Amino acid sequence: MSTPDSSYIEWLESQSMLQAARERARHYAGQARLWQRPYAQARPRDASAIASVWFTAYPAAIITAEGGSVLQALGDDRLWSALSELGVQGIHNGPMKRSGGLRGREFTPTIDGNFDRISFDIDPNLGTEAQMLQLSRMAAAHNAIVIDDIVPAHTGKGPDFRLAEMAYGDYPGLYHMVEINEEDWPLLPEVPAGRDSVNLPPALVDQLKDKHYIVGQLQRVIFFEPGIKDTDWSATGVITGVDGKRRRWVYLHYFKEGQPSLNWLDPTFAAQQLIIGDALHAIDVSGARVLRLDANGFLGVERRAEGTAWSESHPLSVTGNQLIASTIRKAGGFSFQELNLTIDDIAAMSHGGADLSYDFITRPAYHHALLTGDTEFLRLMLREVHAFGLDPASLIHAMQNHDELTLELVHFWTLHAYDHYHYHGQTLPGGILREHIREEMYERLTGEHAPYNL
Repeated sequence: MSTPDSSYIEWLESQSMLQAARERARHYAGQARLWQRPYAQARPRDASAIASVWFTAYPAAIITAEGGSVLQALGDDRLWSALSELGVQGIHNGPMKRSGGLRGREFTPTIDGNFDRISFDIDPNLGTEAQMLQLSRMAAAHNAIVIDDIVPAHTGKGPDFRLAEMAYGDYPGLYHMVEINEEDWPLLPEVPAGRDSVNLPPALVDQLKDKHYIVGQLQRVIFFEPGIKDTDWSATGVITGVDGKRRRWVYLHYFKEGQPSLNWLDPTFAAQQLIIGDALHAIDVSGARVLRLDANGFLGVERRAEGTAWSESHPLSVTGNQLIASTIRKAGGFSFQELNLTIDDIAAMSHGGADLSYDFITRPAYHHALLTGDTEFLRLMLREVHAFGLDPASLIHAMQNHDELTLELVHFWTLHAYDHYHYHGQTLPGGILREHIREEMYERLTGEHAPYNL
C-alpha cells in the first residue's frame, strides 16, 4: 500500500468535524459574548420556562409531501398553526446532520438513525441548511423554539475517523483506538471482504488487556448480537498512514461497529474541541435553543485489575458533561440528557451538567400504575427522586424515547440491586423488586392481553 495522496488528505481535513470545530472556535476567541450569562449551575426551571411542551419528530419517520424534504415538512406553516393551537412551544427534530461513513470520497448511509454523525452539515437526505433556518424562523414566528441533538460519545466512520486511521495530526487522539504492534497482528482476526473492521471475541479482548493494549471488556455490550457484536471492540485491516507506516488498530465502540467512541481524556483534547464546536454550530448556525446530549453517560472508561473495565458511572462522564452543558449555557442555550442509568447517575450528571433529563425514573412507574391501577411503585419512585436531590421539574415526561418503551429499571439492576425497599408491606431487595415489576408489566403488555406487542 502506498502513502495516501496529499490531495485526498487535504480533502478529508476540509470535510472533518474537528477542522470545522476549530474554525468555529475562532469566532469566540477574545470576544465578550460568552461572558454574559451564568453557566456553572444547571437551571431546569429556566430551561422548561422557555418551552414546557415539545413535539418530537423522528426524521426517518416523517412522511413528506411528494418531492419535499423532511425539513420542509417540519417548517410548514400549516403544521405550525396546528402545533401552536395545541400549545406546543418547541420542536425536537431529532438528529439532522450528515451521518454514516466514508469510503474513499463516497459517503455511506447512516447505520443508526443519524446518531453516527460525520459532519456539521445538514444531511442532504433530510433537507438543506436554508430549510433548517426556515424551520427556526417558523418556530420563532409561533413563539416556539428548535431543539437539536449532539452526540458526545461517538461519531460515525467519516473523515475524522479515516484521518485517525492514517495517523494524521491530532485525529487518532479523537478516538479510543490503540495501535497494535506488528508482531501481534497474528492475534487479530482477518477483516472479511467488503468490510473495514471486524468485531473481537471476548477471549481476544482479554488477551489484549493482558498485553496492556486496551482496558478490556466493558460492563455492558449494547447492541449485543452473537457472532456480530460479541464485545465493544473491533479491529481495522492494515492501513497505511500519512507517514508510510502500515498499522492495524483496535478501537472501542459502545454502540455499533460504525460508531467509534471518542476519547475524552487524551492530551490533544480533540474530542472536546469537536463536540463543543458541534454544539456552538447548532446554536449559532442552526438556531437551536436547547440541545439533547445523546449517549452522554459513556465518556469515561478505565482499566480495573479484576473484572470488567469501569465504563459506567465514571467521574469523567460527569466532568465532560459539565464542560459541554456549561459551554451551551454560556452561548445562551440549555441542554437535556438521555441517561438510562441509576438515579445516582442522573443526579450527579445534573449538578452543573444538563439542565433537563429524560424521565427514566417515574416514567416506567406511571406506566406500571396505568397498567395495574396501583400507584404504590410510582409513589416509591417519587420518594426516590426527592431522596437523591433531583428537582422534579428537571424531568422530561416524554411519551417514550426514540428507541423503545424502556422497562430496564437500571437503578435496581446494578448499584441498588441489594438495597432494600418497602413495597406492599414487604421489604424487598432492589433486584427482586425490579423483576416483580417487570413481570407484572410484561404480563399485561404482551401474551394473551396484547400479542401484537411481542
